[in-house]
Amino acid sequence: MPNRNFSSSRPTDPVRGDFRQRYDEIESRREELIARLNSLDQGTRAHPGYKRALKLLNETFRKSKLAQRLAVLQAASWLIDILERLTLTL
Repeated sequence: MPNRNFSSSRPTDPVRGDFRQRYDEIESRREELIARLNSLDQGTRAHPGYKRALKLLNETFRKSKLAQRLAVLQAASWLIDILERLTLTL
């Protein structure tokens, strides 16, 4: 294709945004979840779920592809919700 124009880039989807914007949004969501996790008291930090949530937000998150990271964050958010409820009942 000799007449192909390589200088024009594909238009970004206005709903999804470009790669950098999605990456930054996911990374900021991860930071929010880590802050929520760190705000838990010492009793809850002894729970095995705390270590699992930490692993989800660090190791598993970093090993995942960008498309899978949102699901990892959703799982971590669910686990943190459970830990927060556990704190209220103890």
